[in-house]
Amino acid sequence: MFISQSRFLVLFVFFLFFSCTDDVIEDKGNPANLKVEVTLADDGSGDVLIEAHADNAVEYQLWIGMEEDPIQTNTSGLFEHTFIQPGNYRIEIRAYGASGRYIKDERQLMVNIGTGDVSAEDGYITPLFYDDWDLVWNDEFDGNAVNTDYWVFETGDGCPNLCGWGNNEWQYYREQNAWVEDGVLTIEARKENAGNRNYTSTRMKTQGKRSFKYGRIDIRALLPEGQGIWPALWMLGNDITSVGWPKCGEIDIMEMIGGSERENRVHGTLHWDANGHASTGGSYTLSEGTFAEEYHVFTIIWDENAIQWFVNDIKFHEIDITPSHMTEFHQEFFFIFNVAVGGNWPGYPDETTIFPQQMKVDYIRVYE
Repeated sequence: MFISQSRFLVLFVFFLFFSCTDDVIEDKGNPANLKVEVTLADDGSGDVLIEAHADNAVEYQLWIGMEEDPIQTNTSGLFEHTFIQPGNYRIEIRAYGASGRYIKDERQLMVNIGTGDVSAEDGYITPLFYDDWDLVWNDEFDGNAVNTDYWVFETGDGCPNLCGWGNNEWQYYREQNAWVEDGVLTIEARKENAGNRNYTSTRMKTQGKRSFKYGRIDIRALLPEGQGIWPALWMLGNDITSVGWPKCGEIDIMEMIGGSERENRVHGTLHWDANGHASTGGSYTLSEGTFAEEYHVFTIIWDENAIQWFVNDIKFHEIDITPSHMTEFHQEFFFIFNVAVGGNWPGYPDETTIFPQQMKVDYIRVYE
């Protein structure tokens, strides 16, 4: 009985040894240590280069989005692909071993098409100093983040008190849709879910930090495009928290409503209370091209008598603010920058609207 148990033990060890040896041999057919480098072209072409390498890999695959089959398959791990539509894409790189097993690396890739072609050097620019004006405040958007000494962010969809921000807009505002890079502020509208909304964007303001009464204001910006896209550079009176809108007054330095044959026109408008909501304004139309093709400078000159609107130093509208029912425009105002999605005025995105969309601001300068 003792001898039989010993033989059984020897056979068990022998079997275990060869089982472990077989597992080691099989492991050599499995991929390991997958490393992936993704390079997205910054020229707006949509080109992406992907380099993948894994130990023991005999085949690589590139998957994009929810496709049922890989976009590309090869043995080198080198992939080149061109996206033809902007958007937020999920890409997956798989490395297969001889065993048939694979390991993978997943990435989220934000692709912009065309916007990379417009440099901050393209378009009209105004001087930092004027002989007849003193520079009292400016933000050149240097550094690598929005300056919180100047700006605060609004969050949400306006609910419950002002759902849709008073205009039946569709976006959810949040801080992460804005950033500063290479001396430019970018505000990006995206088609993605947040809160109860299907779109996100940013609305930032200087309320409580910087406000002004009268002067010259220059804002150099590159505008987005697309049906239902509504960029704005504007101002509200400091007393909005006590008197509400429109009694606080509103100065729209620039608004553009995206859509076919509308992206070459911007609007300058005043809103105030005259025993009810009152408004008046004018518009400027480019002789050729759109406001998405190069930077332009949007200016108001505001004094105790009038507010004048300019595009690239070309005056296109003036409003007399001396009447007694327009006292709103003789107090301090703060700035608001935002890109809305949808609303009563521009209408709503449709199948022609491409996301993401960006408004870029090179600088804001205030002179007295």
